Amino acid sequence: MQSKISIEFVPQRPEKCRSLPPKGTPLGFGRYFSDHMLRAAFSESQGWHSAVLEASGSLGLVPQSHCLHYGQSIFEGLKAYRGNDGHIGIFRLDQSARRFSNSARRLAMEPLPEDFYKRAMAALTLADRRWIPDGEGEALYLRPLMVSTDPCVCVRPADEFLFCAVASPSGALFSESLEPVAILVEDEDVRAVRGGLGEAKTSANYAHSFRAHRRAEQLGYAQVLWLDAAEHRFAEEVGTMNIFFLFGDELATPDLDGTILPGITRDSVLTLARDWGMKVSERRISIDEIIDGALSGRLTEVFGTGTAAIVSPVGKLAYKGRDYAISGGRRGSLTLELYKRISAIQRGEAEDKFGWVTRIDQLSMEELLRG
Repeated sequence: MQSKISIEFVPQRPEKCRSLPPKGTPLGFGRYFSDHMLRAAFSESQGWHSAVLEASGSLGLVPQSHCLHYGQSIFEGLKAYRGNDGHIGIFRLDQSARRFSNSARRLAMEPLPEDFYKRAMAALTLADRRWIPDGEGEALYLRPLMVSTDPCVCVRPADEFLFCAVASPSGALFSESLEPVAILVEDEDVRAVRGGLGEAKTSANYAHSFRAHRRAEQLGYAQVLWLDAAEHRFAEEVGTMNIFFLFGDELATPDLDGTILPGITRDSVLTLARDWGMKVSERRISIDEIIDGALSGRLTEVFGTGTAAIVSPVGKLAYKGRDYAISGGRRGSLTLELYKRISAIQRGEAEDKFGWVTRIDQLSMEELLRG
């Protein structure tokens, strides 16, 4: 195990700091970025080194950079929240660090030490704490990434890597007034196969999904529901989210079999539902069962889960040219309750009985940098 990695802090000059979006401005997602970024490099001779928290800018990749040719690239997504009492917390930081390491291993990349990952996320958040919005449903979205940087176009696993993290204030992607979305069941293209990259948060998983997503948008649907690659029968994921179905009193979601990203919000929903005494299943869910449930009324709620939206209701599914409404196209009560509870935990308004929030407002920046 590599020894502690120190971080150099080179603050942005005050006169160069960006202006915050005016109060009340819809933040959207990924539209604004904070003043700093954090980066570190890896080489076989030096290990992870040259970690610096500095003014946001260019990474300076050369055209021969390995990642630009062969896609050896991973990323994560997590959020920092400002509570009503002023505290700052990062939601499920431990699990994000673990998943980042697992994604790196799957792509034959050098895992970033999890302790360094957590210190890096905390240090970036504290450096740009003025960017943490405090409106309903708003947060500071953190985007860590790692790419291969060998200046070589040889077809082989890379030996050099660059880690970087940026931060972006994000708005509420869900509200009590938001109408449920319509999604298109994709029965031609496939997202992942067993033994492939489906369980890793890698850029390749998103790049090859864009064609189906564009087709869905052109037809008036917000997202794509992917089916399994082998039989085109079983539900897997929805775009950038995991998917849940409420059949009567059973809350069901596709099981993790190597083709599905182990979503952190997915795990949060499963944990809460079980804690509430609900019947919860992680299993194969066929498109026939979904359609039959929608027609019979047994399927009463469908929702997606992910870091960006937390919980997003689905009111309509389209399959083979026909639309199927879910519970009359209305948002379900369980969907709303899950969103409210997770949001309340994130903001310190509800008991954090599972230890999901890492409080960082009282941490010493000096200790975070020193390690």
